[in-house]
Amino acid sequence: MNRRDATGRAVAIATATLLLAATAGCSSARDAGVAAVVKRFYDAVSEGRGAAACALLAPRTVAELAAAGDDCAESIVKLRRPGAVRAVQIWGSEAQVRLTGDTVFLHSFPQGWRVRAAGCRARGEEPYLCVVGG
Repeated sequence: MNRRDATGRAVAIATATLLLAATAGCSSARDAGVAAVVKRFYDAVSEGRGAAACALLAPRTVAELAAAGDDCAESIVKLRRPGAVRAVQIWGSEAQVRLTGDTVFLHSFPQGWRVRAAGCRARGEEPYLCVVGG
């Protein structure tokens, strides 16, 4: 291999390495951003600040609560505080945060991530059963 080919190959390897590092950094930053929304949501819930928690819900989830005759601010504070974040998965504009004792689903809107469903439990092959949203 001549010097020119070796230089080109080294540049290609360096570029690929930088792209992988940048992608990994973005992924963990996005994961942290999603987890931060869930933390703010459950902090508001545990502090009895229902309106603040409802402000972090997806518009459709708020509409579903209203259609069921539930006042968002009153019903949302009935959620129990889950444990620590165990895993964050993001698929495009959808995310799932698994906590000890809860699973939360989020959607990315222009204004940021919003909670679509919370207080969710896995049921094997069946869809998750959620206290809020679903």
